[in-house]
Order: sequence, then C-alpha cells, then structure tokens
Amino acid sequence: MEKKYPLPPFTKETAQQKVQGAEDAWNSKDHIKVSKAYSLDTEWRNRNQFINGRKEVQDFLADKWNTELDYKLKKELWAFGDNRIAVRFEYEYRNETGQWFRAYGNENWEFDENGLMKKRYASINDLSIEESERKL
Repeated sequence: MEKKYPLPPFTKETAQQKVQGAEDAWNSKDHIKVSKAYSLDTEWRNRNQFINGRKEVQDFLADKWNTELDYKLKKELWAFGDNRIAVRFEYEYRNETGQWFRAYGNENWEFDENGLMKKRYASINDLSIEESERKL
C-alpha cells in the first residue's frame, strides 16, 4: 500500500512538513512526482475545473506547466486538524507571450489514512504583473 509521510492525524509540525513537501514537489514541475502525493481516486476542484483521479491530475499538471512558464510557488500553512490542512499560497509565472502573473489562493486538503491527498479544493485569482514586480 502506498504511503506518503507524514500521516494523519497532523500536528503543527507534521502539517508544516506536508505543506513544505507539497511546495517543493510543485516547484519541481514534475507532474508524475507531484501526482504520487494524491490518492488514485483523488477529487479536485481547481478554479472552475473538476479533476478526478491521479491520471487526470497528471494530465492537468503537464498542461499547466507547459503554459505557466517559469513557475515558482510559495505555500503557507493556514490551519490543520486531524486529516485536513488548509493553506494559502502565491505563485508567479509567465505565459507564452511573456506576460507575467501572480496567482493568489487558498487550498483545502483532505488526506486518507495513508497520507495521500484524497480531496483538494483550490480557489485561485490571477493578477497581471510587470516582470520588475516579481517577488518569488
């Protein structure tokens, strides 16, 4: 059985480890590696998209990082309890025309007993920025 440590129930320390692990993985932009943190039957809402299962996660992330160039993400633990974690985040990227963006958002995560994320609900807003305004 696949396991992704740390496992729930979360303490502040293990919740922060889970958040940092997610940040590091997403910044790798390796859609296969990232997808292994999610259960085979994971359910996502990402903006207005509904994504079901690890294969759809892989496809979504591959597409994301093919269009969101020079992607850089920062996540912050917001709250946690038992098998759930809430984070806030920001990330920056540019599109194929060179326009830079900063995205702000919140995610609610729910994990199974093996530490795999079974639910991810993300609300995200994008802001156009100048390259000189980048922070990340």
